[in-house]
Amino acid sequence: MKQFIFKIRKELKANIDAEYKKGEIKFFKEKIKTYGVRTPAVRKIAGKYFLPIKNLGKKKIFALAESLLESGYSEEATIAFEWALRLKKQYQKPDFKIFESWLKKYVSNWAKCDDFCSHAFAELILQFPKFLPKLNVWAKSKNRWLKRASAVILIYPIKKDKQFLNKVFEICSILLEDKDDLVQKGYGWLLKETSNLYQEQVFGYVMRKKAKEK
Repeated sequence: MKQFIFKIRKELKANIDAEYKKGEIKFFKEKIKTYGVRTPAVRKIAGKYFLPIKNLGKKKIFALAESLLESGYSEEATIAFEWALRLKKQYQKPDFKIFESWLKKYVSNWAKCDDFCSHAFAELILQFPKFLPKLNVWAKSKNRWLKRASAVILIYPIKKDKQFLNKVFEICSILLEDKDDLVQKGYGWLLKETSNLYQEQVFGYVMRKKAKEK
């Protein structure tokens, strides 16, 4: 499998866009590891290399995904998270621990957080809402990416099922006074998306919070 990962990295390197790389590095406050490959090209590579491994079984594919995550490169994380999403029909409850470990170990900027938590991880939460209390723990963490994740991960589920509405307001209330701008943008995004479906409820929530502040 090392040879397989090597082939992926070779193809990523063959698709480097030097100008795009310069802009991408400037786009983040944190230092990032990137080849400088545009996202559509990365997703195309993800699809190409998923085909020969799709029948290996979830455990082996997750192991390959983690090998990519360990590199720290943005593009390799995109591929790993894409593969994880493609296995959504095979998700089981124990996968929560795997995904949570990836979140804690390998998510190091808002882009990785949003990609993982608004797609693969969000799908798992939608399927297994029993893990919703874990989001409260993340929201109270000192880790900014866990805090952002606690909000972003609800954006997909709330579009699918109203049962998540109370959790949306619960998480936003925990994060409301957080001073981290990237955490603020995370729960702000969640409220915006929720208001597209439940405008009256979100308006009422915001008004109640304003009243308490006075």
